Amino acid sequence: MSAVRTACLRRRPLFLAAVLALAGPVAAESQSSVTPPNAQLASPAIEARVNALLARMTLEEKVGQLVQYAAHGASSDGGDAFAPNPETRTKVDSMALARKGELGSVLNLVGADTTRPFQEAALKSRLGIPLLFGADIIHGYQTIYPIPLALSATWDPQLVQDLSHMAALEATRGGVKWVFSPMVDISRDARWGRSAEGAGEDPYLGSAIARAYIHGYQGTDLADPQNVAASVKHFAAYGAAEAGREYNTTDMSDVRLRQVYLPPYRAAVEAGAATMMSAFNALNGVPATANPYLMTDILRKEWGFDGFVVSDYTAVMELTHHGIALDAAAATQKALQAGVEVDMMSHYYDTQIPALLKDGRLSMATVDEAVRRVLRVKFALGVFEHPYARAARAGESAAANHALARKAAEESFVLLKNADTQGAAVLPLDTHVKTVALIGPLADTASEMQGPWGGARHFDDFTTVRKGLEARMHASGGTLVYARGTDIASDSQAGFAEALKAASRADVVVMALGEAAGMSGEAAARAHLGLPGNQQQLLEQVVASGKPVVLLVFSGRPLVLDWADKHVAAIMAVWFPGAEAGNAIARVVFGDVAPSGKLTMSFPYTEGQEPLYYSTFPTGRPAGDADTRLPPSHDSTYVSRYIDAPNDALYPFGHGLSYTTFGYSGVHVSRATVPLAEANRADARNLVTVTATVTNTGKRAGTEVVQLYVRNLGASLSQPVRSLQGFQRVALQAGESKQVTFALGFPELSFWNAKSEQVVEPTQYTVWVGGSSQAVQKAAFTISP
Repeated sequence: MSAVRTACLRRRPLFLAAVLALAGPVAAESQSSVTPPNAQLASPAIEARVNALLARMTLEEKVGQLVQYAAHGASSDGGDAFAPNPETRTKVDSMALARKGELGSVLNLVGADTTRPFQEAALKSRLGIPLLFGADIIHGYQTIYPIPLALSATWDPQLVQDLSHMAALEATRGGVKWVFSPMVDISRDARWGRSAEGAGEDPYLGSAIARAYIHGYQGTDLADPQNVAASVKHFAAYGAAEAGREYNTTDMSDVRLRQVYLPPYRAAVEAGAATMMSAFNALNGVPATANPYLMTDILRKEWGFDGFVVSDYTAVMELTHHGIALDAAAATQKALQAGVEVDMMSHYYDTQIPALLKDGRLSMATVDEAVRRVLRVKFALGVFEHPYARAARAGESAAANHALARKAAEESFVLLKNADTQGAAVLPLDTHVKTVALIGPLADTASEMQGPWGGARHFDDFTTVRKGLEARMHASGGTLVYARGTDIASDSQAGFAEALKAASRADVVVMALGEAAGMSGEAAARAHLGLPGNQQQLLEQVVASGKPVVLLVFSGRPLVLDWADKHVAAIMAVWFPGAEAGNAIARVVFGDVAPSGKLTMSFPYTEGQEPLYYSTFPTGRPAGDADTRLPPSHDSTYVSRYIDAPNDALYPFGHGLSYTTFGYSGVHVSRATVPLAEANRADARNLVTVTATVTNTGKRAGTEVVQLYVRNLGASLSQPVRSLQGFQRVALQAGESKQVTFALGFPELSFWNAKSEQVVEPTQYTVWVGGSSQAVQKAAFTISP
């Protein structure tokens, strides 16, 4: 093991550990070292292979491992506004670099036939170091399943793990061994387009989903040919971009960074993530791609990360745009020294590192450590032994994959509202419905069903809403009448008459409205969150016809649905459901499956409320917060509120209806008091057990996501009015009850104090158990000094 790596291992303190002054609360007990989170990456056998290979490499071969290009290389005149700067105006021949052993990885080149020639070229180079083929596989490779925000709405980590494993199986048959997923950025601003790629606004749920992705992609053995290396992105706090605008800056306290934005990244590292991707944004004035606090102090020293960091697309070059580097050499020096090992598409590392070494601005030890980290992942992944696309194994089938994708879509749908003006449920549709009118620009568009970053190259295996409902109506002897009505972003009302005619013929109208796939995702920030184009006008005219309306909302983010909530009988968020969209929607709308999804981002009344999230902090003048234990203000005017909109969400975090109802009772804590010395240990688990009874009070079977929320009062820093600290999916027959149990320990009860130490203090805790962040059944306990 190298001296550099040995020293790095010795420097790693426990992430949770801290030592406070005797006058303050007792901190979590420290340990002298951290067990590496991915044993394969830290294995002495792999390290020996890495060092032996490194000793044989030329400088050009070393630098080659630190660069990534697309199959056709990079060029500043290739039409990409963010291609390399004029000072490096050269076209890169990726194949030629592979032949010379001066290319480490290739971007978004997929398919067994297309990856093989590049791999063959690399293996014929002097040292025969294989390439890594990395690709944006965000929600499926061949079988496209729901977008990540939709998957988070399932609150089903095992399902997320199964889906990501399925994607790995398909990707490795296409030669891909490295996926740029999961995105674990916390997003509390629906204007941010990349909300579609994450798990929403909450760090506890986000951490659970992050772990599931890593386990699914990487399995228990990275070297297994069916597994891939994950790249967790975007490190860090990219989801907090100001005003929800893509690539924008972020600025926050260290407490907020550690309490809210870092936990999902850390969970992914602890689950064994092999690689990380740096973010485009600056954090507190320091661009993430040149931020040693993030990538050295936290990621490596505190968390013990053994893998490598890749920049986002041209992010190293963009350091000059941020204004912290005057030229390519300075950008390269700052990024590499901060901890970015692989330069994606900037064409900076290969052109600048040799000169930086020559003039002493970079040390060979820094370069060697970067190369060592890349080789470590390649050896752990087994690409030296299995460099090519793998053959399919027995039992792998497209039909099984589609069945899993359909299950995911069904679980992801969130029933937001289901009551007409008399309070009667409209869904599920039953046998008396003989004619259904399907209206809307998203009713029969296969390509839109995949959503952003879908990656589908054909749509023959996609089932649109129209196809799904037609098959269902035909099977029951009914009729489906279809009218597009309008286009997604159109101002023309030419199709309105046809839509109204279709509605007049129907018993029920199903409207498929929302965003186009490209309106969410990267570079898709929206200042206005209503239905695009004239879809709102179409909706209002159809509702005015008097027919019951079921609104299916397609989007990659929360939308403003205030008018619909007041006037539409049933509303269901279906996100972008993937290849099985139509089949899944038909099964849920007709009641074969009851909806069980719950929101992971709050839906606003108006975009003026953004950023909007449930776990807000209290104020000295709260407006209607019954949990503050404060008396009402003497004058309700001078409280923290809007004068033209509510404070709360239209549909809050955790909200989601079923075709039955659920009741809660008997919330109980196992202990009234917990000694501080017992609670304030990093390894403390099961300090308090919370139990509650959930009952299916309706007439149909259903699945409820039972949620546990916690509030901490009396701490040295203000704490959120509520924070999620547990959840369970519980299936119940009509009339059935089950007792659910949650364990609270140091991870759930601790917080980050003003010294950036994670601690438990002698405070009072309230716990709620219920079906959303507005749960009312509660209990309490105390941490005693």
